[in-house]
Amino acid sequence: MSESSVHNRHDEFLRPQPRTIMTPLPVSGPRPRVWAIGISKLRDLYRDIAGEYDARADLRLISRGFEDAVNEIAAAGADRPDIVVAAGSNGTYLKARVSVPVVLVAPTGFDVMHALARARRDGASVALVTHGETPGELRRFVSAYGIDVVFASYESAQDAETCVLDLRDRGVETVVGPGLVTDLAVRAGMGAVFLYSRASVRTAFDNALDVAQATRREAVRRQRLDSVLQHLRDGVVALDAQGRVEAINQRLALTLGIDPATAAGKLLLDLAPDIANAVPDAEGESLETVRGVSYVVHRGPLADNGVTTGTVLTFQESRAVERLDRTLRSRQRAQQFAARYTLDDIVGECAAIERVRSLVRRYAQSDATVLIRGESGTGKEMVAQSIHQASARRDFPFVAINCGSFPEALLESELFGYEEGAFTGARRGGKAGLIEAAHRGTLFLDEIGEMPLPLQSRLLRVLQEREVVRLGSTEPTRIDVRIVAATHRGLTEGIDAGEFRADLYYRLNILNIALPPLRERQADILPLAAELLVQAARREPRLARQVRNGTDAANALHAVRVPLSEHSWPGNVRELQNVIERIAVELADPEAGELTHDVLRSIAPELFERTAREAASLTLRQRSRRVEADEIRAALDACNGDRDQVCEMLGISKTTLWRKLNDVAQAGGAKPRSRSLR
Repeated sequence: MSESSVHNRHDEFLRPQPRTIMTPLPVSGPRPRVWAIGISKLRDLYRDIAGEYDARADLRLISRGFEDAVNEIAAAGADRPDIVVAAGSNGTYLKARVSVPVVLVAPTGFDVMHALARARRDGASVALVTHGETPGELRRFVSAYGIDVVFASYESAQDAETCVLDLRDRGVETVVGPGLVTDLAVRAGMGAVFLYSRASVRTAFDNALDVAQATRREAVRRQRLDSVLQHLRDGVVALDAQGRVEAINQRLALTLGIDPATAAGKLLLDLAPDIANAVPDAEGESLETVRGVSYVVHRGPLADNGVTTGTVLTFQESRAVERLDRTLRSRQRAQQFAARYTLDDIVGECAAIERVRSLVRRYAQSDATVLIRGESGTGKEMVAQSIHQASARRDFPFVAINCGSFPEALLESELFGYEEGAFTGARRGGKAGLIEAAHRGTLFLDEIGEMPLPLQSRLLRVLQEREVVRLGSTEPTRIDVRIVAATHRGLTEGIDAGEFRADLYYRLNILNIALPPLRERQADILPLAAELLVQAARREPRLARQVRNGTDAANALHAVRVPLSEHSWPGNVRELQNVIERIAVELADPEAGELTHDVLRSIAPELFERTAREAASLTLRQRSRRVEADEIRAALDACNGDRDQVCEMLGISKTTLWRKLNDVAQAGGAKPRSRSLR
């Protein structure tokens, strides 16, 4: 290194260093408490500049040192300082013995050079005494300028006295050093120059305020973090690298039976020895039992600048995990498994349909299983969806499955789900079944009479235990699901034939709804046809201009109302919908004329063939009996099977009522339903 570069470096060392002015972040609360601890000359410097900090700090001057200063800080209790300013051996002593931050007064290069220059004027032989090792840069600077200075250092007050006496014996006339050293030098009859300046003390005070503000901000941050921890539903504890508690929330502290206020800084295993086996050895999760309660324990790292400095443990009750799992399962595929129909979609004003609506409203308030009976096409699924929509489960899935449309093996996996590897072609990760998908909602089992016998046994267990076991699994999954089943066939006949389990039947037939066929709802045929035509018009833009509402639809169907009304509709509403779709296509054609009998005959010949065949096969007396029987059945439905009320309504006796129904049965008509009479 050249001589000029050495001089440049040491000129920089000699020049007073400017302070970096940092605008502190605003911190609410009182002024920070700063204790300036020093004796002799340092105390006088404190006093000289203390007034400059009245607005920024609660500054207190303490004329004590070493153990006396430690005791005074300890005795202050809640009024103890936020930060301490001290110098030399006194400051080093305090840093090792008090829990509050200590900022040391450090002389600048300008302070050292200025003090050495004064000392050279007072004596030929000068010594620079510092606490601890003399900085190497200072030695190089003195050597570069050829200054004759003796360097010495001390560690304690006793070392300082020995050091000063030794320098006197070596012929040193003037000592440059901290207040303790200069006081000792004066008592030893030597010249003394105090090392510190007002600038170095101001720098220490400013640094102390910066540290105090940073500490307060950190305390506020920790307080907010602690508040977040306290509001967590799970138990959480943060540990340092040695396993000591840095933070713990109230929930975990109560679980472990420890005081969260005194837990910080203590080993977690000392506070709760029984937790040792519940802490995973590596990062990740494990299911553990703590004081008789099952927890999912998660272990994760706490990192500082990319270096792991501790661990965070989270304790989550397994019951809470199960509740969350049920909630998530209930929301999965919500759009796919949603009911579309409500009670308002059931069209009809006859007594039988009014009875169905009344039962739907009543049964929707219960969670009991419902069995819906009715011919194919009578609207069993629409009724099931209406029950779901009117129930408290309306916001959860409505899952419908046709038990007669799947092969037995496929139906089992669809209903109950399967684990990974349960069979060849099983989806990776497994699959939840439709019963699980209906959790907290409604499971609609259409054509329940077609379910294979082995699956009937498994379904019976679901109904009894409210849990489902996936294929390939041994662990049951708890479910909360309402079952609605439907059938077009007589289940009691299936029981007699050995095709349906009697115990399952009695589990299903708790609440029941019987849907009347369309031929028994003759007054509803035309309103239904009009509503179906309006729905078809919404899907066909060409027809939408002609059929805007029910009145337009009724007018369009007026010419064919008789064949529509007189047809027996063996396919029920489904058959009626098919015919209306054909009519909609015909009406949407701008080149087609009005809808007439001939047009209807051409697009739906079965309406006229069946009517003609039935008319030819029945005598006038039989037709009269059938009309009479239909009226009697309608009266029975309207009176909820009360025969006395029916007889009063029709003006006939009970004997006449039974005779007329039996006459129709003998003639090949529908059999009288003894269940309807009471």
